[in-house]
Amino acid sequence: MDESTETKIYCLRTTANREDQVMDFVVSNADRKKISINAVIRPHGLRGYIFIEAPNKATAEQAAFGIPYARGILASDIKYTEIEHMLEQVKKEMNIQKNDIAEIISGAFKREKCKITRVDKVKEEAVVELLEAAVPIPITLKLDALKVIRREGEESDEDIN
Repeated sequence: MDESTETKIYCLRTTANREDQVMDFVVSNADRKKISINAVIRPHGLRGYIFIEAPNKATAEQAAFGIPYARGILASDIKYTEIEHMLEQVKKEMNIQKNDIAEIISGAFKREKCKITRVDKVKEEAVVELLEAAVPIPITLKLDALKVIRREGEESDEDIN
């Protein structure tokens, strides 16, 4: 897609709990009719709505035309900033390595400092040990719940203990 082609996001009302089916229908309808839509988005936790990224409203309506459980496109387009908080980031490369010192940025142990003991890039998980814990207990966390604050070799051994 070249940058001069501005796309907009349109909201399609659907029957509640049928969002996945409507998404599949919209994608197959667009493929079959050669309709130029960029993305179909179903925000997690939002029932009864999906979003279609298309060049204009007519294209979005054409992609959703005649689809079971689709209730129509809302009158105006949606700004990306309005739905950005509902979207998950697609896998971005995390630079987390064994022995890094990290801060937990979400979950029950938020703001705790920890040491990475193992990283599983496929599952996007890391096994960590809390630094302030009296007894080191391994905890498995998602990589996006961690923020590296120090690399191995950047600190002396006495800083860790």
